Amino acid sequence: MEVVIIEDEQLTADDLARTIRKINPDIHIAAILSSVEDAIEWFKQNEHPDLIFSDIQLGDGLCFDIFKNIEIKSLVVFCTAYDEYALTAFKTNGIDYILKPFDLESVNNALMKYNELEKRFASKKNHLEELFEFFENKENQKKGSILVYYKDKILPVKITDIALFYIENEVTHLITFNQERFTINKPLDELETIVDRHFFRANRQYLIQRKAVKEAATHFARSLSVTLTIPLKETIKVNKLKVSDFLNWLSAT
Repeated sequence: MEVVIIEDEQLTADDLARTIRKINPDIHIAAILSSVEDAIEWFKQNEHPDLIFSDIQLGDGLCFDIFKNIEIKSLVVFCTAYDEYALTAFKTNGIDYILKPFDLESVNNALMKYNELEKRFASKKNHLEELFEFFENKENQKKGSILVYYKDKILPVKITDIALFYIENEVTHLITFNQERFTINKPLDELETIVDRHFFRANRQYLIQRKAVKEAATHFARSLSVTLTIPLKETIKVNKLKVSDFLNWLSAT
């Protein structure tokens, strides 16, 4: 089994490599890469490993920039001190998400999860390709409607009719393009896994659809403020760490 580590802190990278070898001495660490640029070049020139352990915030950008620039046929375990990118991680070949400081148990659990997934597809001739397709196909299995609560009724609302989801007083709501408002019995984290790429998690409070975005303007501390095509009292903010992802999402077709 071959593993690549993407981590810009050398001590952390070395510690992770030692932990992996301690769990399984037969695992080969093919490379330790410290930046988005280095990783892109390495993956262009080398055979892709079975598994990648990757930090999210690197010195020259987010690791997701690697996957946007080159198609990588490897599964990924994300190791980071931040939990705000969890859903994006699982949409990017991610099979596990380890919060720093990691320990032997969490790394071992990630390796066990990879092994279990590999065994599941071991009967296939090209089992890793089948495994990769399994994760890709999750994107095509999204629900077409969301169930909402209205008085004493439960109604389906088409996802394509929804402008945004938001949290208010710890309760999840949605607003349609017709400006109908409903309550939902699901947290935003779960909704983010149900809806498709046309929705973006602007912050902890808002999950917005691309068609609902009228414009975005620079705001304090290099963040963005987003104006929607429907009236909304609050201003939606995108913090500076998500600005690049938001602009890429907004410009996508």
